[in-house]
Amino acid sequence: MSDRHLKLLLFDQDPIFRLGLRVALEAIPNLEVTGVVETDTTALQILAEIAQEDPKQVNLLVLEFGNGRSTTSQQLGLQFCRQLKALYPNLPILLLSSVQEQGLLLAAKSIGVNGYCPKGTPLPELVTAMQEVADGGDYWFRDTEAMALPTPRANATPNFLLPSTDAINRVFPYSPLPFSRLRNNLRLSGIAYIEATLAAVTAQLQVPGLAVLDRAILAGRRRELLAARWLLNRLLVSSQERQEKHIPVADEPPLTPLLSSAIEQRQTVSPLLSPGTLQSALFTSCVSKLQFSLRNVTDVPLEIDIFREDKKRELLYLILQKLAEQLDELRASQIQLSQLNEVRNTLIGDLWQAAITDFFGKFSRIKLGNNNIEIVNLFLQNAEVVQRDILNKIPLFCELYSYLLFQTELNIDNTSYPVVSAEAKSQTLMILENLLIQVANGVVQPLLNYLADVEEIKQNFYNRQLISTREIERFRNDLSWKYRFSNYINEPKAVFESRYELFVIAPRGIASTSVYASRNQELGKLSNIPLVVTLLLEFSDAIAPRLKSLLSFLGSGIVFILTQIIGRGLGLIGRGILQGIGSVSLLEKNLRRNSDRTK
Repeated sequence: MSDRHLKLLLFDQDPIFRLGLRVALEAIPNLEVTGVVETDTTALQILAEIAQEDPKQVNLLVLEFGNGRSTTSQQLGLQFCRQLKALYPNLPILLLSSVQEQGLLLAAKSIGVNGYCPKGTPLPELVTAMQEVADGGDYWFRDTEAMALPTPRANATPNFLLPSTDAINRVFPYSPLPFSRLRNNLRLSGIAYIEATLAAVTAQLQVPGLAVLDRAILAGRRRELLAARWLLNRLLVSSQERQEKHIPVADEPPLTPLLSSAIEQRQTVSPLLSPGTLQSALFTSCVSKLQFSLRNVTDVPLEIDIFREDKKRELLYLILQKLAEQLDELRASQIQLSQLNEVRNTLIGDLWQAAITDFFGKFSRIKLGNNNIEIVNLFLQNAEVVQRDILNKIPLFCELYSYLLFQTELNIDNTSYPVVSAEAKSQTLMILENLLIQVANGVVQPLLNYLADVEEIKQNFYNRQLISTREIERFRNDLSWKYRFSNYINEPKAVFESRYELFVIAPRGIASTSVYASRNQELGKLSNIPLVVTLLLEFSDAIAPRLKSLLSFLGSGIVFILTQIIGRGLGLIGRGILQGIGSVSLLEKNLRRNSDRTK
């Protein structure tokens, strides 16, 4: 495989898949995603610009085969590939598609497509396919043999702007494999799937706020995966192969539900990771967690609660993408660690502004009465309020950026975590999720202030349960009370208790957790009502033990009086009454008996 720099253009209609693949590929050395597009028109426009400016900017096109499973969509995909090959005959094309019909793939080969991998192909194998195709060869994945079968590549790497010199009718190569090789391929394929699922389950188990039942189910699933891996290694590997390849007879034993420490001790991480690799690993985990439910399961109302779930997810993805771009710009500017705190508010403000501009559209307008209003310009007028109420209160921002930009140790929760440790990644992921959610709240706040009850906005963005005027006003009132409680009670209490509240993405929805942080400087700046709140808390802490002792003593005295004095007295009275009733009954019986005898 050639070690030359691989520059690819990614074309896919699925925004979630595009972002996830781009984040994963950014960690690969000698590989650069020069552009990401979602329509064929945009792809052709970018290729035309590249052809005029610098043809070397792209040496591989990775694309999806149509935008769905319908026959029409697939035929349009074939037509687009044919158009690309007619315009740029030497531009290597790799299909990364969910389509698996061999007839369509053969048709794609016949028009000059150079390779194919199904979606879900392991990343190392996908990168191998990309390099093989970019170097002038073919790479066609054969699912029936559970392996990829590359064909030899040409000696020279062509420029995609040069005219085509030949047209080869390509067919799928096939050669029967020995049983041992097929068995090994099956084992490796199964192990790869189990390892990927095992990593996902382990990541879910480390999510804070996980319900006890969910944790038990996930722990059981993890034990099943470990057992399946053990069986796979035992059944599909001969004793000779096991000795040659040093495959253990038994795998590691299943872990107990208390997984965090044991899992993290067994994870091995390279001690030398580039900042880009750290960022890619963290963002990939975040993208995976954004597939969870985004329902707010806390008692605190959030601005994004008014959005439908798909709009929440779209907004959070966009902010993550803008954050990645901002980090790239900071690396290019060679910012120093000591400067982060100085530009903190500017960075958060720029991130918020970029998210608002792209989410609503820079030139989008809405008609209110006789006025045609530019949405983004209207919302940006609220920047000072959003900065004061939301953005400036986002915690641990500098710690996140210094970790991603300069690989500094993460100091959080009264503990210092090494850069490459699993604990550092887990804690940083919580900070990142909180940042995304809070910036998203800041994006939604101006909309609620200016255009909350506009029908066009409600149709495009709102949750069905929050579309009536009454529900919208109730939601806005809840947010107003949240700001008041936060400013006067909750925030002073958190400062006094030396902690930050973080919103995180858990399997059951958006949950909250808290981490320790020294906030003595903020405590010294409190005044007026927030200061009174902290004094009341301190007074409560001082008097509470004595008050509890007094109440306990009074309670014991009351219990003694009720049980030993009043209770016994009532018991004696009741006993006397019962005895008196019994004596009267006996006397009546004797009188009757005497009267009967007299008769």
